[in-house]
Amino acid sequence: MNTFLQFLQEPLAQRSLWACAVIGFSNGFVSALILLRRSSLQIGTLSCALLPGIALAILLFGLFQFSILVGAIIAGLMVGLGSLFVSRTSRVEHDTALSVLHTTAFACGYIVLIRLGLQQKVDDWLFGNIMSMSNADLWIAYACGALAVLSITILYRPLMICLFDSRAATSMGIPTRAFNYGIFALIILVLVSSLQAVGAFLTLGLLVAPAATMHLLTNRSSLLFWGGGLIGGLGSVMAFFLSYPLEWHLGATIIVVLGSFFMLAYLFSPRYGLFRRR
Repeated sequence: MNTFLQFLQEPLAQRSLWACAVIGFSNGFVSALILLRRSSLQIGTLSCALLPGIALAILLFGLFQFSILVGAIIAGLMVGLGSLFVSRTSRVEHDTALSVLHTTAFACGYIVLIRLGLQQKVDDWLFGNIMSMSNADLWIAYACGALAVLSITILYRPLMICLFDSRAATSMGIPTRAFNYGIFALIILVLVSSLQAVGAFLTLGLLVAPAATMHLLTNRSSLLFWGGGLIGGLGSVMAFFLSYPLEWHLGATIIVVLGSFFMLAYLFSPRYGLFRRR
């Protein structure tokens, strides 16, 4: 116990704890968008598409945090929007185009990073390492999370109309296509900000589990956002305090805690829990 208290006094531990809270809340808040759009698997494939952007940024500009961030965002947007373009200009469905593009991009990025001798960094980007986040990484997570939360809060009403009835939104003069692309861009931005925390392979859980848990507890769409944010932040902070004494990987512990929240809601929810229905 004394060892853990001493660890909490270190700047590294305090920075990691704040990263858990901020990234957990912002991902949980945005997870409602993914749930309402029914695009969980698409976002999961996009998380791996960020790797080629990171590889290209390092190849061109070196190992600088800002260039890596920009490269990852560009790669995610190119693969995501490119798959939309391919599906709309061919007979190939969107899921199929996204699968082909993201796996090809991931393979190219992996080859480049291995050739550059960055095996350890690749492991951090694939599985996450919150402890290695610098002050600049934390400020980037703050900025991305704040932008996403403020944008959704300000545009909440037209956003909900677009998500639930795009035809009605068009008839009301709401630019549905611009909103769809904007939603996509926000999700990718939050995805990139959490990449170093939980990694490309685990970030889908952080971006889906909080809102999925709230979906079992309430019918109100507004609670999906704020409730998902609270669940994401609380679960991430709990994982921080569990991972150290258990000597578990922190990113994986976050997903385990959020998955446990989901299973508890699935079993014991007063509205839709399995035992309640039985």
